[in-house]
Amino acid sequence: MKKSAGSEVTVAVVIPAYNAEGTLAETISSVRNQTHRALDIVVVDDGSKDDTLAIAHEIAKIDPRVRVLKQRNSGVAAARNAGWRSTSADLVAFLDADDLWSPDKIERQLAALESGGPQVGLVYTWYAMIDHNNYVIYRSNEVSVEGDALDGVLAQNFIGNGSSPLVRRTVLDATGGFDSSLQQRKAQGCEDYLFYCLAAELSHFAVVPDYLVGYRQTPDNMSANLTRMLRSWILVADEMLKRHPEKVLAIRAGLSRCGRWLAQRAVEQGQYRALIGLVATMSRYDKPIAAEMLVVDARAKAMANLKKKARSWLKQEPNFSPNPNHRFALGTKYDAGWTVDYPILASAN
Repeated sequence: MKKSAGSEVTVAVVIPAYNAEGTLAETISSVRNQTHRALDIVVVDDGSKDDTLAIAHEIAKIDPRVRVLKQRNSGVAAARNAGWRSTSADLVAFLDADDLWSPDKIERQLAALESGGPQVGLVYTWYAMIDHNNYVIYRSNEVSVEGDALDGVLAQNFIGNGSSPLVRRTVLDATGGFDSSLQQRKAQGCEDYLFYCLAAELSHFAVVPDYLVGYRQTPDNMSANLTRMLRSWILVADEMLKRHPEKVLAIRAGLSRCGRWLAQRAVEQGQYRALIGLVATMSRYDKPIAAEMLVVDARAKAMANLKKKARSWLKQEPNFSPNPNHRFALGTKYDAGWTVDYPILASAN
């Protein structure tokens, strides 16, 4: 990258979209409103059956930075790959069609990339988990793993989602991008995590320590299928064990964190059938971890839920009362006030 971080170096933004008519306009708006203006915004429609494609085309009519690709339904990995391979940009960022960015996300990632030097191939940020109304449910841990990040990412997916990283194209070329075979093996969900592991083999990581991504959690998104997510992680763990047998402890730690987190989520959501499926799946791979999931994590989360409900009942209050001042902001403060400015109402500057 020859130009400085404040210059107009072009950054490609790839947005894979499948049946995303309810969120796509808002997602693209958060990209179009970036303080860094030189963007090649690529919306890849993955065979949607709703009005996703039509919405993307309408936005492309008023903003020449927006391009639209269409493909048969092939999964998020194939859509991301189609997007980054269609651009000539040296830097690529990815954004799922139901997530949001703060306006200065790309600008600050470019500064971190330049500060880190050519050995840095990926820059990530922290994120705020949001619901369907953009209320902040919780914030990610303030993890700042930088430099050689392979051991760290094997032990924990500290990036946490597919809408955070800014990546050099050289890293995408060297790794081949995202593995679409996980969908073919009915284990999609960890395509981004596998890519982060492969990227960490080749380059250093850097972080922007701020909550610049609104990561939406709904019952319909991919990570909500808990058992499939676990199968996906196990496949990634197997692949990394083949490549790095000397890092078995870190890989097993990552698998344990994933399994135990999924078990807690199953209990929290009342998905006890899913919990049984998670424990059964893990027991075929690692019985001690499966026992921890059931005896320690599921039990602890169940007790915590009971106490929470008891406190709520005694106070005659709902378990969660949204605070109108805690919606994800399309600004630098994650808890600032926020209003919608749909992109189809105004053309690009």
